[in-house]
This record gives sequence, C-alpha cells and structure tokens, in this order.
Amino acid sequence: MKLRKSLLAAAIAALPFAPAVAGPLPDALMAAPAQPMSVEAKASLSARLDARRAAAGLDSEHGYALRDQHPGANGQRIARAAHTFQGLRVFGSESVVVTDENGDIISESASDRRNGLDASRAAKAAGKGAPDTTPAFNAEEAIRIAMSRAGASGAVHRWKPEAELLIWPVVKTVRTKEAANKPESKLNALDLEEVVDHYELAYLVKTRLSKDKKPIYRDTVLNATTGAVIQQWDALQTVVGTGNSQYNGQVPISTSLSGSTYRMLDSTRGTGGQFGGMAITNANHAPESNPTPGQIYTNSTNTWGDGQQYISGGSTTNANGQTAAVNALWGLMNTYDTLKNVLGWSSLDGNNTATYIAVHVDNNYDNAFFDPGCKCMYIGDGGTMFYNLGSIDVIGHEMGHGVIDATSNLTYSGESGGLNESNSDIIGEVVEAYARAGGTGNTIPLTGNDWMTGKEISRSGNPLRWMWKPSKDGKSKDAWSSTLGSLNVHYSSGPNNRMFYFLSKGSNSNSSSEMYSSYLNKQPLAMTGIGTDKAFRIWFKAATTKFTSSTNYATARAKVLEAAEQLYGVNSPEAIAVKRAYAAINVGTDVDEAGVPGGVTITTQPNNVTVAAGGTATFSVAASGGTAPYSYKWYRNGTQVSGATSATYSFTAQAADNGAVFNAVVSDSSSPVKTATSNNATLTVGTTPQNELVVNGGFESGTSPWAGSTGVIGNYSGQTAYEGTRFAWLGGNGSTATETLYQTVSIPSTATTANFSFALHIDTAETGSTVYDKLVVTVKNSAGTTLGTLATYSNVNAASGYQIRSFNLLPYKGQSVRLHFNMTEDSYLQTSFVVDKVSLQVQ
Repeated sequence: MKLRKSLLAAAIAALPFAPAVAGPLPDALMAAPAQPMSVEAKASLSARLDARRAAAGLDSEHGYALRDQHPGANGQRIARAAHTFQGLRVFGSESVVVTDENGDIISESASDRRNGLDASRAAKAAGKGAPDTTPAFNAEEAIRIAMSRAGASGAVHRWKPEAELLIWPVVKTVRTKEAANKPESKLNALDLEEVVDHYELAYLVKTRLSKDKKPIYRDTVLNATTGAVIQQWDALQTVVGTGNSQYNGQVPISTSLSGSTYRMLDSTRGTGGQFGGMAITNANHAPESNPTPGQIYTNSTNTWGDGQQYISGGSTTNANGQTAAVNALWGLMNTYDTLKNVLGWSSLDGNNTATYIAVHVDNNYDNAFFDPGCKCMYIGDGGTMFYNLGSIDVIGHEMGHGVIDATSNLTYSGESGGLNESNSDIIGEVVEAYARAGGTGNTIPLTGNDWMTGKEISRSGNPLRWMWKPSKDGKSKDAWSSTLGSLNVHYSSGPNNRMFYFLSKGSNSNSSSEMYSSYLNKQPLAMTGIGTDKAFRIWFKAATTKFTSSTNYATARAKVLEAAEQLYGVNSPEAIAVKRAYAAINVGTDVDEAGVPGGVTITTQPNNVTVAAGGTATFSVAASGGTAPYSYKWYRNGTQVSGATSATYSFTAQAADNGAVFNAVVSDSSSPVKTATSNNATLTVGTTPQNELVVNGGFESGTSPWAGSTGVIGNYSGQTAYEGTRFAWLGGNGSTATETLYQTVSIPSTATTANFSFALHIDTAETGSTVYDKLVVTVKNSAGTTLGTLATYSNVNAASGYQIRSFNLLPYKGQSVRLHFNMTEDSYLQTSFVVDKVSLQVQ
C-alpha cells in the first residue's frame, strides 16, 4: 500500500527546514575532484565498460555511472563506477577500474550486488528481481521523513540536504557450506558471506544538521514506497617560518608573505580549494553546531605561538592563541608530505586539491572532525578530557577520512565503517612516524610513532585507542566476530588496527603478551612483521584502488592480499605476512611463515634497547629451520658491523649511538644458502645515568650477597669467565642435581626502565633434541612464590661461547623481588649452565 503524501506532510509539519545561517545553503555535500574526467574520457571508458556487460550476463538495463578519477602508478588512472539499473544507482555495488595511458582497462575490482536485478514478469511473479522504480513520494518528502526519524526537531541545516532515489540491496549474512555446523564461537570471517536477499526502491537521504550546539550528520535509507526507515547511521567522521608547537617543540612551518604580513597559507602544498592553498584559519569560537572557518591566521613576524595549551577565554590571535594554529599547520604539512613523498599521492584526493583546518572551534570543545561538505577539518581546544586536539596523529587521522571520502568512500556503519576508522588511525600513526623522523625521505620509518591514537592530547594519559591491543579501552575488539558490525565504528576498527600493527611489527608468541594472538597457530607462533613502510604501501594501495563502499573485513583481506601480491609477488614474505596478520584477528586461517619448505625462520627478534651512555647495549637473535649451524651478520643503519658474527651483538653505547637501528641476517649451511632477515631494533641512549641494582653481578667479590647454592661461584678449570676471572657454574655434574642461585633487589616505583641481563654459556654431553637438563630463570617474591618465568634453557640450547640474555622487569617496579637461577640435572651426562655479568639497570 502506498503512503499518502498528505499523511507524510502532516507528520512533519512542525519540523523546520531552514539554514543555520542567513543566505542560501551550499548546493552539494560533495565537491567535484580537482581533475574531473573529460567528456571524451568518460564516453570512452563508459563504452569499454558497456562492452563488458554481456560477459557478466547483464542486459541493457544495467549500466555504469562514473563518479571520479584519481592518478595511479606509471601513468595509470583509477576510476570509480557505480552500477546502475534502469538509470538508478545500486547502493554498494560498484567497480574500481584501472586504465592505462590509452584508456584501456587493465583491471576491474568490483563489489557486485546487481546480478539479481531482473525486470521480467516471471521474476516479479516469483517475488524476486527488480522493484517498481516509481516512488510513492518525491525527494523533498523523503528529506522531511528522514528528519522526523532522526530526532531532529528544532534542528537546522548546515548543508543543503540531499535525497537520492536508488536501488537498495537487502543483504543477509549466511554461512558457507563448509561452516554450516560450526559453533558460533568458532566462526571465522571467511565462514560467512553476504548475499542479496531482495531489492527495494529507496531514498538515501543525507542530512547535515545542527542542534543544541551539536552537529547531527545522518545518512538515512527510506523505503520509497512505504516511508519506513531501512537503515540509518551517523555520518560525522570524528578525531618556512618558525612555529612553537604544543607537542613537537620548535618546528619549521610554511607560510606566505603578503606585503608586510605573514599568513598561515602554504601555497607549496595543494592548489585551488577555498583559500588557494593549504590554510589554517581562526574559527574564533564559532559554535560546533555551525562552525565557520573564519579568516586565515596572520602575524607581523614569522615566529608563531608559545607552545602552551590555550588559556580558555583568552585571545585566539596572540602567541598563546596561535599555538593551536601551529599545531594544525605542522600536522597538515606532514600529512601532505607523507602521502606525497612516500606514495606520490597529492593532498587528500590525489589530485592536489588544497584543504584547510579551522582551529578554536566552540569553547572547551573536546573533539575534532572532518567535514566532507568542505573537505576540511575543525579542531577544538579541548576541555575536560583533552588538551588541544591538534596532535600529529589526530590531524593525520581526520585527514585520512578525507582520503577515504575521495576514494573508496567506505560506508560509515557496520564493518565498512570500522575499516574507515581504522584507515584513519593507520594514517595518523604513519604520519606521526614520518614527522618524528624529520619529515623527509620516501620511506616510513619503523619507529617514531607510539601506536596509540591521541595519547598526547589526553588529560588522563590514556589514549583513545591502542593499536596493538584495542580491547585495552574496554570497548574495542581484538578480533573479528559475527557481531562486530553492530558496534560503533570507533570500536569495530579495533581488529584491523591490530592487523596493521602485526603486519608492521610482528606479534609475540608468549600468551601473556599484549601482542599475542591465539589465532596464530602455524610456525613460527610469533609472526614476523614487514615494517611500517611496506605495510602502509600495501594498505594504501588496497584502500584507495581496490576497496568499494561496501567492503567488509573478509573482502578487505582479499584486497589487501591482492595488493601485496601485486607489489611484492605471490607467496612473497609480504603476502604471507598479510595472510598471517589477518589470521591473527580471525579473518582467514593461519599459514606457515617460511615461503620455501626447509627455509630459515627468525624465532626470536632483537628487541629495542634503552641504556645510559657508557652502558652495554645488547641485541640478540635466534632462528630455526634450514640446516644448522647458522652464521650471523649484524647491521647498523644498513651497514654491516665488522666482527659482529654471533647470535648476540654487544657493545658499549655512547651518546652518538642514540637512534641507531640494528638488525641481523641469519644464514644456514645448506647449498644454496637460505637466509632470514630480522626485524629492526632501535637503540636509545639516555642522558639520565642508569643505576645498577645487582651487587657483585660478575662474582669477582666472592659470594655475597648471593644466596642459595653459592658453592657454584668461583674460578674453576674447565670453564672460563665472560669477563674477569670468576663465574657461576650451575650443573656440569653428570648426575642428579638441583642447584639454585638468587639475589634480592628492590625496583623503585619511580623506575622508567628496568633492564635485566646476564651472560650465559651452555655446553652439554647430551645429544639429540630431547630435554634432559634445565635452567629456569624466574622472578619471585620474598616468600619464594614465583611471580613470573623469564626463560627456560636446556641441553638443547647448547652453543659455543656466551650469549647475552635480556629481559624487561619494569612490570615489577615498586617491589622487592628475588632474581632466581634454578638448575636441574638428570642422572646421566652433564649439561653446564655458566652464568656471568648479571645486571639489573634502572632509570
């Protein structure tokens, strides 16, 4: 039954339909790309797409509507084409088409939800096929209905509303045949698939309203026959002069000089836009509900800001008020440079269209958001929860929404909305890493960012999100489940954030680690990361050239894997890492890491090290697979270190070593030789002296204050010291024995680092891979209760020479603990565990 227009009108007669400010509203929510396709190019591509319909089983009622175009690699172009039926867009059904310089189609990545559309009489009689394409009411009526359903009584329009008549595929999720009998708790993302149940004629209504000083941005889908709400979701996407920034110290910012006045207008980055270049403007407390950008910041000198949090109620243009603008310009410059220098992507849309950021929005405003209406960003000064929201990762996050808005336009609800938010978190972290490394070059460094969104702006010290363990916020999820799409998009982003962290940095095989995933069950249990640079290139290629608006987690895995294979090769370590990173969040199943059977795999990655100048820096690596014995080469900043040819590399760190990056290449003894390259590890040399808590750690001063089996301490023939003349020789009896050595230390509650290390040599008369004799290193309390086991070594780990073993004891700060070495030896054949240079250094 059709709904009568008079009834609809009566239902919303009391609702206002007025702009928030005097004058006409902007005509469109979406501006055209900076380099729109020419009429000839559109016609040519449309003809090529139409020629492909028959192969897809489509008739002449099916078509394509070209949306926009962006630059690709090597002269290629990426165009987006919505699928249409009888001239109406089919929501979420679209193609991403890559063409060469001649306009020929190279590839087409499609989200296809149109195949069930059939206007035949037989299809309609069966209750299937296409709906009647004549609506019961017009677009203006649809807008009024949407406002009534949005709880928008008393609201006013910020942007002119839009209502698009389209075909809405009603999608249901079903199990694959293979997963029909799986328990719900065991489902993997690839066990489910989305299928179109039926189609409805609908209006997609976009309303951008403001009410009670709050923006209400909603997308509402209405049945165009009955007026019923099919679906609705929030659409607001939130979070060279000298500038004194709040979070980055004194930074160079790109401004322009007009006469004798300096302006925060960067004409070197981006063209066109509202201000003719990248600009920072002063919203001057314009209300959140209807912020206006205001004027570009100006100054009589080219030194800006005082580096301090804005004083509420103070001037927005003096040095204190300028700091928010410095934060914004520095973040915007680095976001632009990251995308341009690393990927060749210009500005947000790839077409170098300039954007702007308006600061000082509202009063004590605890948010920041990207507005697709102006393709710009608004930043608040912070209030009860945050300081100024202009940190680099937050600006990168919001500008990341601009990239998605210009490309895949991921629908901001369900799993696609979570991927939209995750993309922004990823770009925020990448921009932070690039900026902190100096903001130059064409690669993303592995270090420099904190893998936490909004850490700097938080008054409580807790970030908005933790990338490696999203569930730390109490709401986000670490892995995919069938209920993920029902969460707020800021929480459904969690699994993909974790995926990107693992892809970049790798995981941990210890179940007590926050970087552990129980879904990784192949070898090695700790997956190896490929570095942030490669991970970002893969992600960005997939998100901008393969994702469509309806991409979900399962589809994202397929597209990211496709991007990795195109960039680095099928079965490459990078492609395998993508499979493992998604498996780690329950999207797809795990695979063995070694691409070639019998290959070498890094089982223990070198850790980042922090020491004081004059302290010992130690990096260690371990491997498995291939043919033993292994050989080792250590590299510092990409240059091989002469003489560093064992599994452990130690040296005395100096101030000049701060920031140096180390990694190892492990080779086996097969022919041809198989190799594996470790992750990078960074050395931080602090200026604060470290305090040594272990007394007589080299055993040169007798046995005190060691306790337990102190007779193992001495200078005995048959073994040698790591340094000096004395050591602790546990084991070596060749008969049943238990020996224990420990020392009590108190770790200050104020400690910021607590590095426990010792030199260990193991030799044995045992053979084979069976464990007979063991040394267990533990942390115990004063009553002897084990608080944690740091490591277990056995006869299987025997090796020539000493190896330095290092552990982080910061979790035990504020406690008095015993550092225990506990050895057990069986009744036959000796194993010696020789310990020297025991150290616990804290800052």
